[in-house]
Amino acid sequence: MTVNTPKPDDRSDNVERLQDMVQNTIENIEAAHETMQFASPEERTKIEEKNKRREESIADMREEIKDEAAARENGYK
Repeated sequence: MTVNTPKPDDRSDNVERLQDMVQNTIENIEAAHETMQFASPEERTKIEEKNKRREESIADMREEIKDEAAARENGYK
């Protein structure tokens, strides 16, 4: 029987990972804007709502980036 031990908390790449997630989300917003020109009014409303949630997520991720960057500078203590 194998005992599963948790991996040590490696936060060394969190800032970069979060930045990639922000960039991907921005690209998704831009792609959604492009598809809106071909969308029905109902689809357009759904896309706008989804993009609003994406923008909220970006704001949250940017706050987390600030927190992680500060933690990195302080040695993750």
